[in-house]
Amino acid sequence: MDQNNFSTFENQSQKLPNATVVLVMGIVSILSCCCYGIISVLLGVVGLYLAKKDTQLYNENPNWYSNYNNIKTGKILCIIGIVLGAIYLIFMLFIIAAVGMDALQDPALMEQRMRELMGQ
Repeated sequence: MDQNNFSTFENQSQKLPNATVVLVMGIVSILSCCCYGIISVLLGVVGLYLAKKDTQLYNENPNWYSNYNNIKTGKILCIIGIVLGAIYLIFMLFIIAAVGMDALQDPALMEQRMRELMGQ
């Protein structure tokens, strides 16, 4: 009788604790890449850290967990979010270096400096 109960417990699989969080962080990381890139990079890095913890947990006992695909998908989304956020951050730093911080707050000055950059 006890042996039967133990085998029933063994066949039940649990969900990884951070799988849904990693997936959501990856999605939000991609969606927030236009917020100067900083939020996207931060969310992506935290998502990758949580994914690494859950991957180690899964590798210890792969038969115990059922939603490892969410971790893989979330990891891919976090990497995409980090790349997009980094590209946007570099772009914003280039714009600030090219036109200056003061031009970002004054549309007329921004237009004038953009014309100077374009050679018009």
